Amino acid sequence: MSPLNPTIRHITFDCTGDPYDLARFWSELLGRPLSDDDKPGDPEALIEGSEGVPGLLFVRVGEDKVTKNRVHFDLQPTGRTRAEEVARAIGLGARQLADHIRPDGRGWVTLADPEGNEFCVERGELD
Repeated sequence: MSPLNPTIRHITFDCTGDPYDLARFWSELLGRPLSDDDKPGDPEALIEGSEGVPGLLFVRVGEDKVTKNRVHFDLQPTGRTRAEEVARAIGLGARQLADHIRPDGRGWVTLADPEGNEFCVERGELD
């Protein structure tokens, strides 16, 4: 890769609620820590990236989400089944939107985070 190419530093989520609360949801879901500088009520919150992995930035905006995301995460569970990961995400505040699991076990479940941003949970390593 050329040193002149840009690097993805953050993936940014717009939110109308408290960015800290949404960042906390994703921090717990992904097991990645929130920045020590962020606190409830701040206009933005950050889950720090690591080497080669972009951070997740949550920024307060004035507009509601009105349509399906054009980009979303596909998560593959580690150390648990897809059903266990879906249940864990729902327990953290996600809601299930659709079940696309096929009879052969392939497929995914579409969920939404507390702000309505879609993400998918694919077959886990234990499925």
